[in-house]
Formats: sequence, structure tokens, C-alpha cells
Amino acid sequence: MWRVCVDYTDLNKACLKDSFPLPRIDQLIDSTFGNQLLSFMDAYSGYNQIMMHEDEKAKTSFIIEIGTYCYKVMPFELKNAGATYQRLVNKMFKEQIDKTMEIYVDDMLVKAPERADHIENLAEAFSLLRKYNMKLNPSKCTFGVSSGRFLGYLVTQRGIEAHPNQIKAILNMKSPATTKEIQSLTGRATALNRFLSSSTDKCRPFFKALKKGHKDKWDDEWEVAFQNLKLPHFTSITLKIDTRRRLVHLPGGVRLSCQLSSHSRRAGGTTSGILHFKSSPRCRDSLSEMEKHIFSLVVSARKLRPYYQAHRIIVIT
Repeated sequence: MWRVCVDYTDLNKACLKDSFPLPRIDQLIDSTFGNQLLSFMDAYSGYNQIMMHEDEKAKTSFIIEIGTYCYKVMPFELKNAGATYQRLVNKMFKEQIDKTMEIYVDDMLVKAPERADHIENLAEAFSLLRKYNMKLNPSKCTFGVSSGRFLGYLVTQRGIEAHPNQIKAILNMKSPATTKEIQSLTGRATALNRFLSSSTDKCRPFFKALKKGHKDKWDDEWEVAFQNLKLPHFTSITLKIDTRRRLVHLPGGVRLSCQLSSHSRRAGGTTSGILHFKSSPRCRDSLSEMEKHIFSLVVSARKLRPYYQAHRIIVIT
């Protein structure tokens, strides 16, 4: 399907940034755990369902061979389109969000811990969609299933799983031979870093390959790292979220990262989320081992604030 895309670079420069925050994807995904039935809905050309203000239509004008046109509805590529749409759905579903629904821009999920409640939750969502005249895309909607893809993750009642297509993309990949292929590999690995323990260390050789002058020479070190990334354990990972106490592991060493786990005496620790963040080599070299641990803890507390506020946290170094 063809879609008109207008370059609004100059218009975006002249617009003030709307600071309305988008939801945290990790938090939305974790909120889907433990539900027996799920329904996934997608708004049909979501941005285009919001009308432009009459005085602002002329600012979206564009020229083609047969004349000058402007948008009557909010087009894509505007700086504040995402924030405007998120504000709209937050107002529409303010009573349902975090209870029976999770919404990220135009991706909507209706959930139910018990099967018997799902129809009622769906009816409530549909009544609001009718009230505000919001249209759905039937080809992208799935109703009453136990698992499905949401924001790039496969969510199930058991927990969160890496989507098989994302795993196959790495397992079926041949050894990179060019800079572009190495960049493709690092992008695919980054998309799965939540499921891959010590992903920073595993991907470090690839980032080194991009930094050095040997970008088009694939040596033995990089090949070993590439094959280790494709080990069998990588294909069967489920992140389970529960309400027990949390353990924060601060490994230290050359990388600055942390791993957040849930603790169970019977089953041991089951990984519930992994946070990785980058820092400059100069920053790492200037910090002592204790300072690295403290810095990792501070950053993790900021990025994983909902978990720190809701649970008792035990830090392990």
C-alpha cells in the first residue's frame, strides 16, 4: 500500500516539543503477565483519526504536480504526533489503563486474569471506541487468545518470551562480511538483549569491529563470538514476572550493567528483566570498582523505578 510521506523538517523545527511522556514499554509488557485471555487491537491509521485544528491545516500543506493540498487530519512525521495520540488514548481509557487494558500509542491490549471476565472487559473497551468514533484495523486485531505479540514481545500467561521470528533472524544469519551486515547483527541482538544474559559482553566484539579500521575483515575472535550468540540455550527463554522480592546483580568488571531477578526458594532466581546501559571508556577507566557498582545501582534505580518502589530490593555484587 502506498502512503504519502511529507518532509516536515522545517515545520518540526518551528514547533515546540510536546513533553507528554510515552509509557515505558518494559512496564507495559510486565503488566501482561498472568492473564488467561488477551485481545490485541490496532487502530486503523491511528494518527489520521485525529482532526487538525482549522487554523493549523495550512501548515501541513504540500505541493504536487496538479496543485497544493493540506491535511484535514493529523499526518505522520509531525514532531508531536505520537505525544498527541498518546494523550488522546490516555483520556479515552483513563479508567481501564493498568486494570483491564494496556495501550502504547495505537497498539491496544485488553487483558483478563480470569476467562469469565474477558467478554465484559472487551465490551467496555468497544463501548469507548464507539463513543469516540475510533476505528480499528480488523486485519491486525486478534481476540480471546492466550498469547500474542505485543510491542515486539511474545506475551503469554507463563511470562514473556522472545518472538520466534526474532530468534530465527539471528540463528539463520550467516557470518557478516560487510559493515552493513555487522550493523544488522548488532541491531538484532539489541532487540533481544532482555532475554540474553551478559549481552553487553557477548556483543562487545561486534561493536569493536565497527569502531576499528577492520570493518570489512571478519576475524576468528568475531566468529567465535558470533557462534556463541547462536548457542541452543538462546532459543528457549521465558521471563517470568512475580510479586516476590527482587535481586539486583551488579557484575562490575569492564561493563557497567545490572540484572534484575525475582527470587523463589523452590525454583531459584528466575530472570525477570535485564538492563544494559553504555558509558564511555574514559568514564569506566576513571571509576574505581566500588564507584562502578554504585553508578550501576543509581542508573538501574532510575530506569527501573516502578520495580524499586513496589518490591523489596536486595543488591548482590
